[in-house]
Parts: sequence; structure tokens; C-alpha cells
Amino acid sequence: MLRVVVCYKWVADEADIKINADLTVDIGKAKGKISDYDRNAIEAAVQAAADLGGQAVALTFGTAKAKQSLKDALSRGPEEAYYVNAEEAARADGAVTAKALATAIKRIENVKLVVCAEGASDTFARQTAPRIGAALDWPVITSVSKIEISGNTLTAIRKLEDCQQTVKIELPAVVAVLPEITDAPIPGLKSCLAAGKKPVTEIKAGELGIDFTPKAIVDGFQGYMMNRKNIIFSTGEAADRVKELAAALRKEGVL
Repeated sequence: MLRVVVCYKWVADEADIKINADLTVDIGKAKGKISDYDRNAIEAAVQAAADLGGQAVALTFGTAKAKQSLKDALSRGPEEAYYVNAEEAARADGAVTAKALATAIKRIENVKLVVCAEGASDTFARQTAPRIGAALDWPVITSVSKIEISGNTLTAIRKLEDCQQTVKIELPAVVAVLPEITDAPIPGLKSCLAAGKKPVTEIKAGELGIDFTPKAIVDGFQGYMMNRKNIIFSTGEAADRVKELAAALRKEGVL
């Protein structure tokens, strides 16, 4: 059976992240979740698999904490999941992440399409899909807002800054999808119960036979403090105040 692999990332829930007074970032109490954008990618992969007459397969690369993501991912429609369990994922950059995912994809039979989000909700580095494509030597389409599949041909609509672009490629391929490609429905009780019975394959880091040394290392995080000018337009007629506000925004480059 043909397979559509969707890659997703287990990230810290930004609602639980705390910025301290000295702007240091505290994620010690942050719970994990599937990246918001990856939820849309999972649904897009499920729909693409249906168009191909195949099945969607979820794939993640993470530490032991990522294991708790599997049931959530499977409840969203994929029929099976692969989990690369590697503590090296905690410091992995885009190059290492893509290498691990691409190596795992090669172990999965009959993969016709790989779907990724345009970027993860924690870093939004936008490197994973292009790097996976390079590792697999498959064509890559990024910034995809719509997918149509007919036979072995995939047609994608790319949303660029000032236009839309239509691209056609022959499968197999890698696509990076934007959140607007489809809604990410909340799984129902029946889907959640069924997820616990779906097959999961765990791959240990040593089984991949790759170098996990990152090319870029993150030394730390610092919160951002916005210094507002606090300009108040309080005098004159309402229409005049609106004009003053618009002029100030244009001066700042906002409009």
C-alpha cells in the first residue's frame, strides 16, 4: 500500500513558558504538545493519502518525552506511527533533524509523499522539508496552500508574498504546507480510543547509523521586551485623530 509520511514535532506549549524579569526564558513547567502547524500538516497528509488510495504514517524525531505525542498524532488520522527516540534531538539543528527523519523514511516501504509543516511553532526555521528532500533526492515544494493529486502527478498552489504559483511534479516528492491548507479538527472520543490500538514502531538513535553532531548550537534563549512610545492622540475631532494615528504608523513603517 502507498504511504504518505507526515513529519511532526513535539514542542513546549507556549502558554506555559515564563519570561523572567531578567528576560531569561523558563520552560521548566511547560507541557508538551504537537506543534500547532504540524496538526494542519497531519490532516493534509491524511487527505492526500485518501486521494492516493493509501494510508498516512506519522513520523517524529524527539527525546523520550516525545513518546507521549504518539496517541495524539494517531488520533488525528494516520494509521501507524514511527518514533525516532534520541536524546540528541534536544540539541539537534535543522540539518540533524532532517537527516534523522530522512533516514527513518527510507526504512518505511512504499512512501510516495512526505508532508511537513512550513515550520514548527517553536522555531519556524523552515529547514526540515527542503533538507529532507535533499537527503532523499526528491523534488520539494514549499509554501503550499493547496494540494491536488491525480494519478502520479501532484499539483500544488504556492502562496508567495505578492502572488500565487501553481507547480506540478511527479511523485515521490516532499511538500511543506502552510497552516491554511486545511483545518485541523479536534479528534473525537472514538478516534482517541482507536489511536491506542494502532501500530507504533520505535527506532533507537543508534539504529540510524548517522552523525547527530549539529552544525549550529543554541547557547540560550532570551525574552523580548517591547518598548512602546505610548503616544496618545486625545485632542481634536475623531477623524483628525485617526489621520494622526495613520500618519504615525506610516512613519514607523507599519502601514
